[in-house]
Amino acid sequence: MFVVKWILITLVVLILLSAGVGQLGFLAGKDPTDLGVKDGRLKPPSLTPNSVSSQALLYPGHLQMTFAQIAPLEIRGDGPATIAQIKAITQAQVGVSVVKSTQDYLYLHYTSRWMRYVDDVEFWFDPANMVIQVRSASRLGKGDLGVNRARIESLRATLNGKFGA
Repeated sequence: MFVVKWILITLVVLILLSAGVGQLGFLAGKDPTDLGVKDGRLKPPSLTPNSVSSQALLYPGHLQMTFAQIAPLEIRGDGPATIAQIKAITQAQVGVSVVKSTQDYLYLHYTSRWMRYVDDVEFWFDPANMVIQVRSASRLGKGDLGVNRARIESLRATLNGKFGA
Protein backbone atom coordinates (compact mmCIF):
# COMPACT_ATOMS: atom_id res chain seq x y z
CA MET A 1 0.00 0.00 0.00
CA PHE A 2 2.81 2.39 0.92
CA VAL A 3 4.56 1.70 -2.42
CA VAL A 4 1.42 2.46 -4.44
CA LYS A 5 0.90 5.70 -2.52
CA TRP A 6 4.53 6.70 -3.09
CA ILE A 7 4.27 5.96 -6.83
CA LEU A 8 1.09 8.04 -7.13
CA ILE A 9 2.64 10.97 -5.28
CA THR A 10 5.74 10.75 -7.48
CA LEU A 11 3.60 10.75 -10.63
CA VAL A 12 1.63 13.79 -9.47
CA VAL A 13 4.83 15.67 -8.67
CA LEU A 14 6.32 14.79 -12.08
CA ILE A 15 3.20 15.95 -13.89
CA LEU A 16 3.15 19.23 -11.96
CA LEU A 17 6.86 19.79 -12.59
CA SER A 18 6.42 19.10 -16.31
CA ALA A 19 3.51 21.51 -16.54
CA GLY A 20 5.53 24.13 -14.66
CA VAL A 21 8.47 23.70 -17.02
CA GLY A 22 6.10 24.07 -19.96
CA GLN A 23 4.42 27.18 -18.56
CA LEU A 24 7.85 28.78 -18.15
CA GLY A 25 8.46 28.32 -21.88
CA PHE A 26 11.16 25.68 -21.69
CA LEU A 27 9.25 23.38 -24.08
CA ALA A 28 8.65 25.97 -26.82
CA GLY A 29 11.74 25.05 -28.83
CA LYS A 30 13.65 27.50 -30.97
CA ASP A 31 12.31 29.64 -33.79
CA PRO A 32 13.29 28.02 -37.10
CA THR A 33 15.34 30.22 -39.40
CA ASP A 34 14.66 28.32 -42.61
CA LEU A 35 10.92 28.77 -43.15
CA GLY A 36 9.27 30.57 -46.04
CA VAL A 37 9.05 29.86 -49.75
CA LYS A 38 12.25 29.04 -51.60
CA ASP A 39 12.16 28.06 -55.28
CA GLY A 40 8.40 27.47 -55.12
CA ARG A 41 8.64 25.17 -52.10
CA LEU A 42 8.00 25.28 -48.40
CA LYS A 43 10.49 23.57 -46.10
CA PRO A 44 10.38 19.74 -46.29
CA PRO A 45 8.44 17.89 -43.62
CA SER A 46 10.27 16.96 -40.44
CA LEU A 47 12.32 13.76 -40.41
CA THR A 48 10.08 12.51 -37.59
CA PRO A 49 6.32 11.87 -37.84
CA ASN A 50 5.26 15.17 -36.29
CA SER A 51 4.52 17.26 -39.35
CA VAL A 52 2.42 17.42 -42.50
CA SER A 53 3.10 19.13 -45.81
CA SER A 54 1.14 19.47 -49.02
CA GLN A 55 4.49 19.39 -50.80
CA ALA A 56 5.92 16.29 -49.11
CA LEU A 57 5.95 14.35 -52.39
CA LEU A 58 8.35 16.92 -53.86
CA TYR A 59 11.07 15.40 -51.68
CA PRO A 60 11.64 11.85 -53.05
CA GLY A 61 13.48 9.63 -50.62
CA HIS A 62 12.47 11.75 -47.63
CA LEU A 63 11.89 9.50 -44.61
CA GLN A 64 8.40 10.92 -43.94
CA MET A 65 7.41 11.71 -47.53
CA THR A 66 4.32 9.46 -47.64
CA PHE A 67 3.22 9.82 -44.01
CA ALA A 68 3.52 13.60 -44.04
CA GLN A 69 1.59 14.15 -47.29
CA ILE A 70 -1.61 16.16 -46.96
CA ALA A 71 -3.71 17.74 -49.70
CA PRO A 72 -3.25 21.46 -50.31
CA LEU A 73 -6.15 23.77 -49.50
CA GLU A 74 -8.45 24.81 -52.31
CA ILE A 75 -8.63 28.43 -53.32
CA ARG A 76 -11.98 30.08 -52.84
CA GLY A 77 -12.12 33.22 -54.94
CA ASP A 78 -8.47 34.07 -55.32
CA GLY A 79 -5.25 33.23 -53.49
CA PRO A 80 -4.80 36.43 -51.48
CA ALA A 81 -8.46 36.36 -50.41
CA THR A 82 -8.07 32.76 -49.26
CA ILE A 83 -4.89 33.60 -47.31
CA ALA A 84 -6.80 36.50 -45.67
CA GLN A 85 -9.65 34.13 -44.77
CA ILE A 86 -7.22 31.62 -43.27
CA LYS A 87 -5.68 34.41 -41.22
CA ALA A 88 -9.09 35.54 -39.94
CA ILE A 89 -10.12 31.99 -39.01
CA THR A 90 -6.86 31.16 -37.23
CA GLN A 91 -6.62 34.46 -35.35
CA ALA A 92 -9.90 33.59 -33.66
CA GLN A 93 -8.35 30.40 -32.26
CA VAL A 94 -6.76 30.19 -28.82
CA GLY A 95 -2.97 29.95 -28.78
CA VAL A 96 -2.39 31.25 -32.32
CA SER A 97 -0.09 34.15 -33.11
CA VAL A 98 0.78 35.60 -36.50
CA VAL A 99 4.52 35.72 -37.14
CA LYS A 100 4.49 36.87 -40.78
CA SER A 101 1.66 37.82 -43.08
CA THR A 102 1.75 38.93 -46.72
CA GLN A 103 -0.82 38.64 -49.51
CA ASP A 104 0.50 35.24 -50.54
CA TYR A 105 2.10 33.83 -47.36
CA LEU A 106 1.06 33.32 -43.75
CA TYR A 107 3.28 31.99 -40.93
CA LEU A 108 1.71 31.20 -37.57
CA HIS A 109 2.74 29.87 -34.18
CA TYR A 110 0.32 27.50 -32.47
CA THR A 111 1.11 27.25 -28.75
CA SER A 112 -0.44 24.43 -26.72
CA ARG A 113 -2.29 25.48 -23.61
CA TRP A 114 -0.67 23.47 -20.82
CA MET A 115 2.79 22.45 -21.94
CA ARG A 116 3.33 25.52 -24.17
CA TYR A 117 4.71 23.48 -27.09
CA VAL A 118 5.00 25.55 -30.26
CA ASP A 119 4.12 24.32 -33.75
CA ASP A 120 5.10 26.28 -36.85
CA VAL A 121 2.40 26.49 -39.52
CA GLU A 122 2.80 28.01 -42.98
CA PHE A 123 0.35 28.72 -45.79
CA TRP A 124 1.46 29.83 -49.25
CA PHE A 125 -0.62 30.74 -52.29
CA ASP A 126 0.98 28.72 -55.09
CA PRO A 127 -0.02 30.57 -58.28
CA ALA A 128 1.40 27.87 -60.58
CA ASN A 129 -0.94 25.22 -59.13
CA MET A 130 -3.71 27.56 -57.94
CA VAL A 131 -3.82 26.07 -54.42
CA ILE A 132 -2.75 27.01 -50.92
CA GLN A 133 0.29 24.92 -50.01
CA VAL A 134 0.57 24.14 -46.30
CA ARG A 135 3.15 22.91 -43.83
CA SER A 136 2.45 22.29 -40.13
CA ALA A 137 5.22 20.94 -37.88
CA SER A 138 5.97 20.45 -34.21
CA ARG A 139 9.29 21.86 -33.06
CA LEU A 140 10.00 19.25 -30.42
CA GLY A 141 9.51 15.53 -30.05
CA LYS A 142 9.11 12.71 -32.52
CA GLY A 143 5.34 12.39 -32.65
CA ASP A 144 2.37 14.71 -32.36
CA LEU A 145 -0.55 12.30 -31.93
CA GLY A 146 -1.93 13.57 -35.24
CA VAL A 147 -2.33 17.15 -34.05
CA ASN A 148 -0.79 18.81 -37.12
CA ARG A 149 -2.90 16.79 -39.57
CA ALA A 150 -6.07 17.37 -37.53
CA ARG A 151 -5.34 21.11 -37.40
CA ILE A 152 -5.13 21.40 -41.20
CA GLU A 153 -8.14 19.16 -41.81
CA SER A 154 -10.19 21.20 -39.33
CA LEU A 155 -9.19 24.39 -41.12
CA ARG A 156 -10.10 22.77 -44.47
CA ALA A 157 -13.56 21.90 -43.10
CA THR A 158 -14.05 25.43 -41.80
CA LEU A 159 -13.01 26.95 -45.13
CA ASN A 160 -15.36 24.62 -47.00
CA GLY A 161 -18.19 25.54 -44.63
CA LYS A 162 -17.58 29.26 -45.03
CA PHE A 163 -17.28 29.15 -48.79
CA GLY A 164 -19.55 26.22 -49.58
CA ALA A 165 -18.47 22.71 -50.52
